[in-house]
Amino acid sequence: MAHDAHEQNDSVFKVGINLTLACLLSSAVIAGTYAITAPIAAKTRIQLDNQARKALVADAQDFKEIDGKKGWFAALKDGKVIAYVVPAESKGYAGAINMLAAVSVDGKVIDYAILSHKETPGLGDKAEKPAFRKQFAGKTAETLEVVKVPTDKNIQALTGATITSRAVTKGIKEAVEEVNAFTANQSK
Repeated sequence: MAHDAHEQNDSVFKVGINLTLACLLSSAVIAGTYAITAPIAAKTRIQLDNQARKALVADAQDFKEIDGKKGWFAALKDGKVIAYVVPAESKGYAGAINMLAAVSVDGKVIDYAILSHKETPGLGDKAEKPAFRKQFAGKTAETLEVVKVPTDKNIQALTGATITSRAVTKGIKEAVEEVNAFTANQSK
């Protein structure tokens, strides 16, 4: 009887050792994989971010981070700043709308991209479509106002999605105003 108890203890001990070794080995494999893939993932993320910025400022040859401005990039052509690509956010109908706004150095909207939103499919999500976005091109902060009756000067609201239209317009307007304040400080 005592012999059986000893064998069971030995068996439990061996299982414990095997489990410990398996965990250590798994951890080492995961850590090694992460060490190899993390730099590749970071590089890929930078490339994708640059592609998104390039889609907004087609003339840009390069993008440079702006010190002290989280998420801000200067779009460069022949070494000169031709625009700024900055994050923008506003509260829509169903939550936050996160955007990337491209603003020229003279304070006009070039384009924007919606990075994430929770707006109603078929209504609010139309804010990311070219038909709505093209209204913003060339507009200054003063003319970024949503109207229900179309004009060349303002932004026509999306049918059935006025709240989303106002939210996107507000976020882009704030981004333009921030760029204007930044460029005014740079010229001092």
